[in-house]
Amino acid sequence: MSAVFLRKFGEETVQFLGKKVSVETSDQKIYVGTLAGIDEKLDLVLDNIEGQGILKMIVNGSYVREIKLMEKPFDYKALSDRLSRVFPGLVKIREDVGAIIVMEKIKVTEDGIQEGSGLAADRVKAIFDEFIRETKK
Repeated sequence: MSAVFLRKFGEETVQFLGKKVSVETSDQKIYVGTLAGIDEKLDLVLDNIEGQGILKMIVNGSYVREIKLMEKPFDYKALSDRLSRVFPGLVKIREDVGAIIVMEKIKVTEDGIQEGSGLAADRVKAIFDEFIRETKK
């Protein structure tokens, strides 16, 4: 059972990558920046740390007290559900790479279509664009 929990923890943690986070250390220091990397020991790489004059830093995981996500993660599940209505049984969420794969050839990330072309890719793009418009409201 613990392997399932570790996998789920990893999937949740991946959602923090590339996002603005607040990291509090065990000595009560707080760093706000973009999470560029994380490992299983919670060793962190932060980019663009605010107000510190620091461009990039590595924080030892043993000093991490908490990590707070400061922006809403992209909702891959909601987009996947919407794509599944048009492409039933042909949509897979790959949270480990931060993408949705449609028909095993069209790759969609929070930035749009990354791989794939043709009529199916055009339809996926239209669904993606509509999804983005609706979620930005």
